[in-house]
Formats: sequence, structure tokens, C-alpha cells
Amino acid sequence: MKIFKFEHPEYLIAASVVLLLYTLWFIAKARDKNTLLRLGEEAQVKRLVKALSPQKRAWKFFLVNLAVVMIALALANPQLGSKMEKATRKGADIMIALDISRSMLAQDIKPNRLTRAKMAISRLVDKLEGDRIGIIVFAAEAYTQLPITTDYGAAKMFLSSVNTDYINNQGTSIAAAIEKAMQTFEQKPVKDNKKNKALIIITDGEDHEQGAVDAAKKAAAAGIKIYTIGMGLESGAPIPVYRNGVKTGYKKDREGHTVITKLNENLLREIAADGGGYFVRANNSNTGLKKIFKSISKLDKEEIETRSFKEYEGWFQIFVFAAILFLLIEILITEKRGKFADRFNIFTTNSINGKKEVKS
Repeated sequence: MKIFKFEHPEYLIAASVVLLLYTLWFIAKARDKNTLLRLGEEAQVKRLVKALSPQKRAWKFFLVNLAVVMIALALANPQLGSKMEKATRKGADIMIALDISRSMLAQDIKPNRLTRAKMAISRLVDKLEGDRIGIIVFAAEAYTQLPITTDYGAAKMFLSSVNTDYINNQGTSIAAAIEKAMQTFEQKPVKDNKKNKALIIITDGEDHEQGAVDAAKKAAAAGIKIYTIGMGLESGAPIPVYRNGVKTGYKKDREGHTVITKLNENLLREIAADGGGYFVRANNSNTGLKKIFKSISKLDKEEIETRSFKEYEGWFQIFVFAAILFLLIEILITEKRGKFADRFNIFTTNSINGKKEVKS
């Protein structure tokens, strides 16, 4: 079995230019028709311009658009996997727990806490080599967004779609995130007492539930190292309120005062200490993942067997050739009406009783 893929699928968007070209063509065609009709009756005008072939013009335009589609396909470079390869790599299991409560929309870290956290995770994924990664999102509850995998492309795809609307039950429960990570890790038990599991919790630390520290101790006892990254500044910031994507103000308490969300550094330090890792405070220039990645790279590595297509054969040349061929044919076709077309011209003149008559 072979696998088909595009090396650069983003270039397929260029094919949509064809729709725009055809729209403009129909507009121009309608405009030209209205212009010709101003010159006189339709039958008379058609006799005057009978040297031009609308059919040929349509075919020329179709060939140009077909060439555009072929060029887009060539740039996307269709590939066919020709060889399945087994590979054994060594890596650690890394689970990232991302806080998506609405306080993560605060803008004390630009552009906001959540966006900066997602950018940092994406950079971390780019640095991974052989390690497995999973993503948990949490607010008052925790859900596995992506199970442990070596598919880094899928990790970045799932990460890009994460937002605060994923969980309706707002609040923050770090304990729920730790327990969910432990459940995921249990599906892949530790071999030979190796410590190759790490949990990175990215949150502002405003925990509305209890039990985060106790959960961290249980995780550490199970061989899971916990790191915490505090998103936010000690000065804090208001929580924006959005409606249909437009900011309408800031969250207020029951007395009508604007709620200020602040980093709970002490709790996050305690969780990291009891989890065998350490705490890093993020700011506008650094999220701390680089330091944590260095520590994770020193964890015990477990052998991981993967299967993937390693050899792909590109087929872009075929589409380049097709595009050139279509353009050459378009150049060779003239807009003049041919003799063959004249035989089937329904607008001809015959002399009947000395009078000219238009057949229609």
C-alpha cells in the first residue's frame, strides 16, 4: 500500500484563482455584449463581427485557467510514498496541560496569556526528536485534546484550534489536569523503573479547586516529573469579555468592580517542587519552555518503534508539462472563425428574389 500526499498543500489555494478569473470573464462578457447591442440590432451586429469566434475565445480562456490549475498542482508537488520503513527511536513522554480558562485571555503578556503559551508550545514541538507528546486542556474540568503521539504535525494542528470556548464549565482545576495526565500515562507503563514521563502545566495558577499539591505528589510517586509555567505578571490584568469575537468590556464581580487576574506563583512553585520539577515564570520576552526542554532532554529515554513512509516520489513534472502544453495550445488557437465554423453559421445571408434575408 502506498500513501499519497502533497508536499506543499498550501499552494492548492492558488487553484481558487480560477474561480475569480471566471467571475471576471463572465462580467466582461456581459459588458461586451451590452456594448455591441448599442450598435444596432443583434442580427446585424453578429454579421459585422462574424470573423470572431466566441467558441474559440471561450476555449482559449479555458486553457489558460487549466494551466493555472496545473501550475498550482505542480507547486503543491503531489507525492507517492514508495517505501515503508520501521524505525526505533528513543524518547520521553511529554504531556502538556494548557489552561484555557478565560483568565488566560488577560493581556499582561502580549498578545495575551493563551496565545503566547500556544506559540511557545509550537516552538517546543519543533525541537522534539523522538519524544512523544500529548496535550490536555483544562479549566474547571480537564480533557485530553491529543493522546501521546509522535505525530508532531497533528500536535500543532490540534494546538492551533484550542481556545477558551472548548470548555463551558469555567474556573481552574489544576488537580483535574494532573489526574487526567496520570490516566493517560497509565496506558503506557514505565519499563524497568525508568523515569521518562514529564508533565508541563501552563497556567496563571488561579486554582479555584483544592487538591493540586496532593495530586502532584501522587504523580511524582508514579514517576511523572511536573514542571509549571506561570503565565501572567504579579501586577495582573483585567479579563476581557468577548461577544462574537468583539471585545465588549472586562469581567466584573458582583459589586460591579473589574476583576483583576494575577499570577499565583506560590502555588505553582509548590506544585513543581512536590512534582520533582521546577517552576518558571513567563514574561513578555520569555516563556521558560527552553529551560524546561533542557531538563526534559535529560530524562530516561524509552525505545519507540515507529512506521512511516520515508521515500516519496514527486510528480510535479507532469503538471508542469501539462501547464506548458495547455499554454502552447492556447497561443496557437486564434479568435478568428474558421471555414468549418462558417458552414454552421446560423447567421448567413442569401439572395431570394433579389432580396437579402437573414436566417435564424
